Amino acid sequence: MIEQLLQYDKELFLFLNNLGTETWDGFWMFYTTKFNWIPFYVLLAYLMYKRLGTKMFVLTLLTVVLMISFTDQVTNLFKHGFERLRPCQEESLNGLMRLVKSSCGGKYGYFSGHSSNSMSVAILVGLMLKDRYKYLIYLLIIWSLAMGYSRIYIGVHYPLDVLSGFIFGALSGYAFYKLDKYLQTRFTIAKK
Repeated sequence: MIEQLLQYDKELFLFLNNLGTETWDGFWMFYTTKFNWIPFYVLLAYLMYKRLGTKMFVLTLLTVVLMISFTDQVTNLFKHGFERLRPCQEESLNGLMRLVKSSCGGKYGYFSGHSSNSMSVAILVGLMLKDRYKYLIYLLIIWSLAMGYSRIYIGVHYPLDVLSGFIFGALSGYAFYKLDKYLQTRFTIAKK
């Protein structure tokens, strides 16, 4: 059963990865590079600051940092616990797939940190700002889905790596959203 699922995952990976063309390679490499999204993160931080005010914003910022650290560490535990090779590390896929990056990255890929981190940010920020920006959560989820696809496109993750990252990221984002709400309530009560 698991072997069949992994085989389907490889076949889907090869299909999606080979849809790419040199024309789009630059776009997806730009998209998948975390550093390029700093202005976007600054904009999200500004929107949260406007919504929360200084003290609550600092509290929420600490929650976001904690969430990203948590998500990153759990992702690494899974990668080293499952030891599933990235597609670009699989010798059997040499010549069948496109590796757009100049290097493959780490040895193991289950599950995708880009997918889990982007989805956790999408859910947490989207839920926090839903009363002011009704459709923002949908835009953030689309942004995260494209981030996951970029990992398949450039050849460093299987679809199952990405899907698992999305699920974990969504759960993490929701849990830390709830934690942030709890901390804000406690902080407000303590101030009175």
